[in-house]
Amino acid sequence: MRNRNILALTLAAAATLAAVPAALPAVAATPANSRAHSAHCPQLSKKLTWHGDNRARLQRMIDERGRCSNPRLGHDHKRPVAAFDWDNTVAKNDVTDATIAWSLRHDKILRPKSWKSTSKWMTDAADRALTEACGTEVPVGKPLPTSKNTACADEIFEIREDGKTMSGAAAFAGEWDHRHTVPQYAWVPQLFAGHTVPELESYAAKARKEALAAPIGATQTVGTHELPGYVRYYNQQRDLIRTLKKAGFDVYIVSAGSEPVAEVWSRSVGIDRAHTIAIRSVLDRRGRITTWNQGCGDVPVNKGEAIPYIDGKRCFINQEIFKVKGKSAWQKQDWDHRIALGSGDADTDVTFVGDATGAHLVLNRNKSEFMCRAYDNADSRWVVNPMFIEPMPRKSGTYPCSTAAYNEHDGRKGPVLRDDGSVVPDQRDSVY
Repeated sequence: MRNRNILALTLAAAATLAAVPAALPAVAATPANSRAHSAHCPQLSKKLTWHGDNRARLQRMIDERGRCSNPRLGHDHKRPVAAFDWDNTVAKNDVTDATIAWSLRHDKILRPKSWKSTSKWMTDAADRALTEACGTEVPVGKPLPTSKNTACADEIFEIREDGKTMSGAAAFAGEWDHRHTVPQYAWVPQLFAGHTVPELESYAAKARKEALAAPIGATQTVGTHELPGYVRYYNQQRDLIRTLKKAGFDVYIVSAGSEPVAEVWSRSVGIDRAHTIAIRSVLDRRGRITTWNQGCGDVPVNKGEAIPYIDGKRCFINQEIFKVKGKSAWQKQDWDHRIALGSGDADTDVTFVGDATGAHLVLNRNKSEFMCRAYDNADSRWVVNPMFIEPMPRKSGTYPCSTAAYNEHDGRKGPVLRDDGSVVPDQRDSVY
């Protein structure tokens, strides 16, 4: 287990650098290799269905950046890096929700001394709602009976899901950078304060077993909330990760979930702890999770101000993979210090996927900022695919790229801009 302590965590990551630049975009033909040579390069399975020519485009990128064109990768050549979001990118549905749901149904949330202490942004209204619903009879640090107390389970899940109480009051208030964090995401590992990492991993493993066994389309009920009851690994993404690794890429998961949960799931696609980046909780002297988490760039250990979320994913990639320190970790790096392939499904992923120099793989979930970038396709390297299981229907109308798709730092919505400052025009949904 990664060494963790009360003030800081040992941030485990391979000391890797970005891909060797390619002179041509990912959609270009591979000039350096004959067809005979290409046939011996690690190949994506042709038995798995991709949209349009996406498989061929990804294969060309793998051939150009991997061992097929650079046989000495890992020796005197730096290995290219690929980074994937997890929820709804590598697996269908949200494994954090699955873990929380399992924990609520099995009485695994411990009563905090005060709910207000669990998040620096929690409102008085949310504190009152949680206190009234969950009661004060259970001693501090003991499990809440959420399997039977529907009201308590409802308040916890509603705040996690929508940042509101069951009555509709805002659960979080104050100031935060909306491209660095979102309080209800940061609240998830804080909910598990008092548990050890092995305990949380065991809950995630049990939730995983249950979710994988449930049929596609199954639902479950938590309190009065109905949510997906199943999770599936996407075979296409598993195959892509396998092929990338065979071709010499360093492959990482970068998730806005709790790291112990992400690690339980990522190992089944061949990605170890050192290559799994998520919210890393600080532990107390007894090895128990606290409400503090590891920082990034110029943000030290904190209460949720910096997590792998939108620009925060770039920061953690720059810091953990490319060893960029301080404030610079929040900035877009030069070609040699950027990932070759990035893959995601939501606005949470738009910055790090956009940083990729070889291919930006997008699973369409109708998220405005992300799809504006994808359909604008400014560098001809954006690869858009419907979700592989239960894809979203076509979005009606257009994405409001020119007016209200960009997530501003202060929480407002604005126009999506290209690197040259020009405005991305509104886009129609075409891959669904």
